[in-house]
Amino acid sequence: MVRIRLTRMGKRHRPFYRIVVVDRKKRRDGAYIESLGYYDPIKDPAEMKVDVDRAVEWLLKGAQPSNTVRDIFKKFGVMKKFHEAKYGKKQGDAAE
Repeated sequence: MVRIRLTRMGKRHRPFYRIVVVDRKKRRDGAYIESLGYYDPIKDPAEMKVDVDRAVEWLLKGAQPSNTVRDIFKKFGVMKKFHEAKYGKKQGDAAE
């Protein structure tokens, strides 16, 4: 199974995370398939960047996001785009 999760980077006491696509059995900081963006919680406000189109592609292929990544994706509208791509727009949405 393929997961979308965070991998830790940066110095001690200065964490910086990459959002990566990785096989579920790999280590947290092991080799990954693709990097989709980053998350820097130290800056105020926290800095995030996500490649939305690639993230939606991986979700459509069946990749499962971790809880933290799912929250980040919600802020960027990735989960909404994924839902629309997978299930299509509802009939009521077209009338609006």
